[in-house]
Amino acid sequence: MSTLSSDETLTTFINILKDAISRQRLERLLLSKYRGDEKDLQRITIRLINLRQQLTLSFVYSYKTRDITKNYSPDEALSLVSELMSSDFKSAHLSTASETIQLEISKKGKVSLHTHKASVSSDHQGTKSADHNRHKKRFVDINRPFLTALGVTDKQQQLIPSMSKKWKQINKFIEVFSQALENSGLNTEQALNVVDFGSGKGYLTFAIHDYLANELQNSAAVTGVELRANLAELCNNIANTLDHGGLQFVCGDVQTHAPQHTDVMIALHACDTATDYAIHYGIRAQASIIMCSPCCHKQIRPQMASPSLLQPMLKYGVHLGQQAEMVTDSLRALLLEANGYTTKVFEFISLEHTNKNKMILAVKNKQSTDTEAVLQQIAEIKTFYGIEQHCLETLLESSAE
Repeated sequence: MSTLSSDETLTTFINILKDAISRQRLERLLLSKYRGDEKDLQRITIRLINLRQQLTLSFVYSYKTRDITKNYSPDEALSLVSELMSSDFKSAHLSTASETIQLEISKKGKVSLHTHKASVSSDHQGTKSADHNRHKKRFVDINRPFLTALGVTDKQQQLIPSMSKKWKQINKFIEVFSQALENSGLNTEQALNVVDFGSGKGYLTFAIHDYLANELQNSAAVTGVELRANLAELCNNIANTLDHGGLQFVCGDVQTHAPQHTDVMIALHACDTATDYAIHYGIRAQASIIMCSPCCHKQIRPQMASPSLLQPMLKYGVHLGQQAEMVTDSLRALLLEANGYTTKVFEFISLEHTNKNKMILAVKNKQSTDTEAVLQQIAEIKTFYGIEQHCLETLLESSAE
């Protein structure tokens, strides 16, 4: 415990904070025990982020029914924390990778400082593993309010164990999106338009809006499209409560939602030909980024006439299904290439997390595409397997007429 005067102790704490910021070791600073005049304010959570390649302090002001985020430069943040601790807050908890520092101000104004070394896991993986896990890159801040509202974290912003798979999926999704955005050439200085079909309870829809609004400071318009009216209403209520301006949810699906200019089109786990309709929408809307995670591949499988060489393998139903999936999604990717996109087909989340793990990612090509060569490849694949019709191809042909 510190034996310095109250003013000296507070100055020591601010200097520790300044050092943690300058060395980029600050993990979290929590200001609590609010005694100020602002109604319903409970605490402020402060984290270090990189915003447009600038070191920035993100302040999340948590009220009883909403959260507000404000960003400050390091100098502004230090001055503000010093002011807040001198007047309105009576407790500060600073966490770095190596230690935690607790500042407490008693009712009589006495300031005390406690320092504790961070505990290191002693499991069989040893210190190196613990250090690695502590610094593991996360694209989503676990303290973000929408995670609590959606039941991913509890009121203390701790991960609910049963939601660990969803937490991994959310982070992986934002990681993939951030890389696609960087490669797309989209101007993030301008408001982006995002549509998420089959948004469900809105985990990923909230995540992408939060990433754009808070990490990139982009005033994006994000729309979740969901057939179940009760889920759309639930998500709208949460968005309004948390002040997610620019985020809305509407009742409908990809075939009822009117096409409009879209920068990013998302359709995860769209069943069977719903993926084709979603991709078709993205192409018509001139989306720069198309993200699809298809499931069910019923249209192509009954059309496939197995070549004689492959029949001994494909007499097993599971192999036939896997091949139908491969052919269906390969044709989708090639059709996207023929329409001016660079495509990737990859594992979105490893099989231990979900059995719906494939993603088709398409980014609008900045260079011209040899469309005829790609169309020839598509025709040869269809001929080899005896495929007469592919839903996405039919949709594209109809819209071209």
